[in-house]
Amino acid sequence: MPEIVLASRNTKKAIEIARLLEPLEISVLGLNQFPEVPEIVESGITFAENAAIKAGQTASIIGEWTIADDSGLIVDALDGEPGVYSARYAGEHATDADNNAKLLDALRGIPPEKRTAKFVCHLAVADPTGAIVISVEGSCRGLIIEDDRGIQGFGYDPLFLVPEFHRTFGQLSLLVKSQISHRARAFHQLVPQLKRAIREI
Repeated sequence: MPEIVLASRNTKKAIEIARLLEPLEISVLGLNQFPEVPEIVESGITFAENAAIKAGQTASIIGEWTIADDSGLIVDALDGEPGVYSARYAGEHATDADNNAKLLDALRGIPPEKRTAKFVCHLAVADPTGAIVISVEGSCRGLIIEDDRGIQGFGYDPLFLVPEFHRTFGQLSLLVKSQISHRARAFHQLVPQLKRAIREI
């Protein structure tokens, strides 16, 4: 079975991405299996730049096909924050709870109709030389509510309400989320391109 390395040590993300790549019958390996890869500095100012940095640098170190995901939350009332700093919004070693608390504090007093936001996911695939050969982006719009709802997912999921479903990402089933999430929409674009590239993997 072909293999591709995910440039992340986030086990929850690895599980979600492996599920999204199931149609391709490709094995997804996490960075935990490659201790020689150092922590990659995400120095980009966009999701696209960070995904390319992670995929390209990781692939060039291990000489394997690599996929990287850079995702985050863009809140309109906060001029796009937390954006590329979503994972470390409350500090370098912030937990999901820390980030969620800071977000709610930043939105304190903002009425529901002005708490619009979108999740963005950018995917980059690098060949074994580190060259980026695929780059796609998906997004999903919603609202930031004032209290956590649901235990599915991770990050800001319990605060991100999808109006059409009247539920947060933390409440939606994996089946629904695998169709409408920002990551799912990015993978819907990626899969046909990766399918063509698999011949080389």
